Amino acid sequence: MEFEERLVALASKVKGQAAAVQTEEATKNAFVMPFISSILGYDVFDPQEVIPEFTADVGVKRGEKVDYAIVKDGAIQILVECKPSVGALKIEHASQLFRYFATTNARLAVLTNGIVWQFYTDLDAPNRMDEKPFLVLDLLEIDDNLVPEIKKISKASFDLDSIINAAEELKYVGAIKREIAAEFREPTTEWVRFFTTRVYEGAFTQKVREQFTSLVSKSSRQFLNEQVNDRLKTALGSEAPAAFLPLAEPAPSPASEVALAGEPVEDSEVVTTPEELEGFQIVRAIACSDVRPSRVVARDSKSYFAVLLDDNNRKPIARLHFNAAKQKYLGLLDADKVETRHPIDALEDIYSFADEIREAVRRYA
Repeated sequence: MEFEERLVALASKVKGQAAAVQTEEATKNAFVMPFISSILGYDVFDPQEVIPEFTADVGVKRGEKVDYAIVKDGAIQILVECKPSVGALKIEHASQLFRYFATTNARLAVLTNGIVWQFYTDLDAPNRMDEKPFLVLDLLEIDDNLVPEIKKISKASFDLDSIINAAEELKYVGAIKREIAAEFREPTTEWVRFFTTRVYEGAFTQKVREQFTSLVSKSSRQFLNEQVNDRLKTALGSEAPAAFLPLAEPAPSPASEVALAGEPVEDSEVVTTPEELEGFQIVRAIACSDVRPSRVVARDSKSYFAVLLDDNNRKPIARLHFNAAKQKYLGLLDADKVETRHPIDALEDIYSFADEIREAVRRYA
């Protein structure tokens, strides 16, 4: 299994088990040790590679332990401190890492709750761990740009010089991206003012701020959706011949093919509409949190536009019923292939069913 596939597999496990993992020990067993083993490639049961409960007395502090010390080439290279997965990580959780970092040869330190992995080094001052991580990996929302950097930390590809050289750029690029994401979720006054003053000539009053806060937020969401759709359209352009094969017309069943009142009689020719393509792109974007985009394909038919996993009719992710003149429906199938049609007013309403779409993907993947 390739490195990326192992990472996706562990991420899928984390998503499925996170709710059941409540303690620090459970977090170590369920998430942290598998990450060290399958992703970083170290034998967690070999004390020459992974030392659990590593102790190094620091000044007046005696008997303190860091959860894991990872050894490479006979020297401690990485320190790992774990916290329960049910809580968010805070810099206060890294107090032992700060102390141990200065007394060992390690240049890398990791603070994790099994879901989020924060990687630290000593960019600001030699032998003193930075207060901010240079890399943050969230297994619930993997940034593909970080995968090659994580791979450098693995045993098979460990390259400390390359890691440190890239750390400063990663640190600031990651921090800026997180700030942008926060502004998109909940724009600050400064963010709203920044855009308002470029499109509105009047004074930036309280009333104007309130009006433009919602406008900036709406514009940000639409911009992101358009960027995702543009990327997917580009991908579809190169895959179009394989992605849209005619779908054999299935025999209707009472459970899955209930005719809707008022649906027009369909033409004999299959016509793929821009709305169907855009709806497919949204479903595909949602499914990409669990599988590679290339595995999510579409087939159009006279009855509906099907989104499938692995181009397999037995692995339906969703169906787009967009042929009706007045009402569009998103069809979702349960484990028994029984379809429920959900009325939607706009294509962006598909995002409301993201959990159901991902659940369908996980059933097959």
